[in-house]
Amino acid sequence: MAPSRTVRIGLLVTGTLSGPIEAVHGSYQEFYTNYFKDTAPPSTRVVIDSYHIKKMEFPSEERISEYDLLMVTGSATDAHNDSVKWVRALLDFLKGVIRDHPKVKLSGICFGHQIICRALGGQCGSNGGRWEIGPTPVHLTDTGKSIFGVDRLFLQEMHRDHVPLESLNTQFASRDLYLLGHTDLTENQGVVKFYPPSDSDTEPKDEIAKSHQEIHILTLQGHPEFSEGVVTAIVRARAEDGAMDVPTVTDYWGTGRRWRKTDGFDIVATALWKMLGVIPTGEFNAQSDLHLSHPRVAIRDASTLSKSSLVFGKLQNIFTILNPFVTSKTRNTGRSIEPGFFRQFYDLCLTYLFDVSA
Repeated sequence: MAPSRTVRIGLLVTGTLSGPIEAVHGSYQEFYTNYFKDTAPPSTRVVIDSYHIKKMEFPSEERISEYDLLMVTGSATDAHNDSVKWVRALLDFLKGVIRDHPKVKLSGICFGHQIICRALGGQCGSNGGRWEIGPTPVHLTDTGKSIFGVDRLFLQEMHRDHVPLESLNTQFASRDLYLLGHTDLTENQGVVKFYPPSDSDTEPKDEIAKSHQEIHILTLQGHPEFSEGVVTAIVRARAEDGAMDVPTVTDYWGTGRRWRKTDGFDIVATALWKMLGVIPTGEFNAQSDLHLSHPRVAIRDASTLSKSSLVFGKLQNIFTILNPFVTSKTRNTGRSIEPGFFRQFYDLCLTYLFDVSA
């Protein structure tokens, strides 16, 4: 049966990962492309155009209106760093989209959340220099509960900046924006902006009763697109270069919470698709296999996801640990290893454990 609807997404890519991490887990562009295509209902065709904002690539005015959604990715760059040319350009671009293209929906993750909040009149800054990383419970407001259908979300976090609530006091007071939730460390874990009531509405709607299709803008501080393996690799890299403090890293390794299941691929994805007017069926897209965080690995039986994700993450950790060790050994001995060795080994392990193919 042919897809009943095509959803067009403009992906505003604002981040890059270090070479070793990207080689194993894929790029930001791959994360988000796989995220949307893997969670799309079978009757939905997804078309994604990527724009590399760091290279000053933006959709033209003519193209903007063609998209159902513009999604701003995460980034290691500070969303409040106006000395960076592309950050200033993106901020101006988002203000223009919100003002001139209200029919185009907007979403942002982590950095994307922060800079969209800035475009809506808020501010962004350091959250006391404290890192928030790994699976973290997000305690939802009534509006958040209505949108996501649960009392709290577990999302992967990777940030130390935030958008202070007081910077959006005016928007909250006027009900132009609503807070989605908070964590113990970060009081603003996302906001939502609804379209204004139409002239045909005879009675005012409570924000909790609003439908997903009335959402204009939705942001999240957490990363629904990240897996444990991706976050672990980032933590290890930032610990090695001194960007992340020892207590934070020790807590991440020592508590075991990094293995906790998160809600990005089911609960959050469902809300995003409903926001776009697509009702998920609870089935994975038959046109696109579930890649998790590795662009070359596809798990075709969705029922294996919950039991496989733990071992999948452990395999990623083994892969990351072995890579520099073997690289060092080969450098010292003069022996060479085929560049694709690790990925072949990785795929072989997954095929053996879960009867999957890459």
